[in-house]
Amino acid sequence: MTVDMAMATETQFHVLAVDDCLIDRKLIERLLKTSSYQVTAVDSGSKALEFLGLNGENELRDSKPASVSPDPYHQHIEINMIITDYCMPGMTGYDLLKKIKESKYFKDIPVVIMSSENVPSRINRCLKEGAEEFFLKPVQLSDVNKLRPHLMKGRCKEEEEDQPNNKRKGMEEIVNSPDRTRTRYNDGLEVV
Repeated sequence: MTVDMAMATETQFHVLAVDDCLIDRKLIERLLKTSSYQVTAVDSGSKALEFLGLNGENELRDSKPASVSPDPYHQHIEINMIITDYCMPGMTGYDLLKKIKESKYFKDIPVVIMSSENVPSRINRCLKEGAEEFFLKPVQLSDVNKLRPHLMKGRCKEEEEDQPNNKRKGMEEIVNSPDRTRTRYNDGLEVV
């Protein structure tokens, strides 16, 4: 693998796409792949939870879900965003959103809801519950282009959590440093 390929793989975002309709699922998958996203597509909210390792048992045992900390024989899977249909049999996209936001391991992952029905109360409810965006179907490339800022925000949040106090500590060192004083000029005439 070349360095360029390694960097491209490293910076590629992984999106979990959830839709019970095969045509809509294939469309969102193609749009995401066209925009250089890695995509995993499933056909239900329960399969999405299973993929994430949130079958209900893992969080109760207080262990990390499989997709966060897999055993050493499986490849690490990191999901950077979830995009889900609202209307699905069994678990709706709204129910999936709530489960994700209640999870201590996945609550910061951006979730986008999509629906073919333009119902303002539904849209507002999803946004209040923590959805980053609400797209009307059919999803278009212009919609997919709106995702990157949410992904970047999520990545910045992850980096901050990895190094929680480095920025503050660095600033304190600069502020309290004896070398911080410098010659100042008042009206360009007098050295203070």
